[in-house]
Amino acid sequence: MKTLYVVRHAKSSWEYHELPDMDRPLKGRGIRDAHLMASWLQDLLTTAPVLYSSPATRTLHTAMIFARTLGIPLDEVRVAESLYSASHLDIAAFLRGIQGEPGSIMLFGHNPGMSEFITDCVPGFTENLPTGGVAVLQFEISSWNDLRSEAELRYFDFPKNQKN
Repeated sequence: MKTLYVVRHAKSSWEYHELPDMDRPLKGRGIRDAHLMASWLQDLLTTAPVLYSSPATRTLHTAMIFARTLGIPLDEVRVAESLYSASHLDIAAFLRGIQGEPGSIMLFGHNPGMSEFITDCVPGFTENLPTGGVAVLQFEISSWNDLRSEAELRYFDFPKNQKN
């Protein structure tokens, strides 16, 4: 059995129009939301996952907030260029290529690929993964190489829901 934590980067700033998309930072609200969701997730973890992040500033900052909250050294956050603007098919291919067979992986990335990946894996799931949102999927596989699609959605939450 393999567990995948799908995390969309927290709310980013559009204040700096001169910055390329890759370099957009988190907003203050995004930083607070990332801390909120990482704290929520901390209660659900039984073992530390391997963290992979898109290289985009907002996504990497979100991953670092999660890592710090979860007690994972920052130098263990792995940057994967292929997660920036990855489609749902790219995400599946990335996971199938994971070496070392970690029991759980946490991916930090972007929409629409993240939401579409969850929709592909969870029958009947039609939600959008909001900024800062987390979906926890469980796959009945022994190797990431065996990833096909169907998963059980264990948890799905996002900052606005946590604040209510």
